[in-house]
Amino acid sequence: MSDSPVVLITGGGSGIGAAAARQLLDLGWRVTITGRDADRLARFAAEVGGPDGLLTLPGDAADLPTVEHAVRATVERFGRLDTVVANAGFATHDSVVDGDPAGWRDMVLTNVLGPALLIRASIDELRKTRGRVVLVGSVAGFVNTPGNIYGATKWAVTGLAENTRRAVTADGVGVTLIAPGRTETPFWGDHELPEGRIMTSDEVAASITWAVTQPEGVDINTVVLRPKGQPV
Repeated sequence: MSDSPVVLITGGGSGIGAAAARQLLDLGWRVTITGRDADRLARFAAEVGGPDGLLTLPGDAADLPTVEHAVRATVERFGRLDTVVANAGFATHDSVVDGDPAGWRDMVLTNVLGPALLIRASIDELRKTRGRVVLVGSVAGFVNTPGNIYGATKWAVTGLAENTRRAVTADGVGVTLIAPGRTETPFWGDHELPEGRIMTSDEVAASITWAVTQPEGVDINTVVLRPKGQPV
């Protein structure tokens, strides 16, 4: 156990982040999850039996001191850091032309600044282990949707992934962008789910697990996955 890989996942208390945490714990990884909702983190810990290989840390993924603390605490607890997964994010589900700007700032900071801060805070540790960065983007970061500000934040994540890869690949650090289509997660909130098949969080998380369990010298760069039947 002391030599098993270590991963830090933001937004790990529910949805895709929690599914990835659960899958990696099952594979014997040691896992840190962060999130704003301490109760949600505690519920997840209880669901998986509170293993010694799990560390939960409440906090804001868009706050640099909080992110730096999460990295330090992970290394102090487990002795290393092999992978970070920037999963925290949400949507305001409105348009730049007629939406409510009140929620935009928090969304942009969480979705764009958050992944950048995680990379900055963890990169020195990842260089030591020749580890991996995983950014959870979206199909919305490849396909234009009228007025969609959330989509614009995911276009930024798409660019951040490749820009980061070019900066750290020579150091042996891998960078993977996971860009899912319609997925049944808390992302939707009270909004009605789209018609047709929707992927589960476990199905999307399986692509994260696959990417981070590749041999050390293999760098999976971009994974776009949609449920069958999603046309765009």
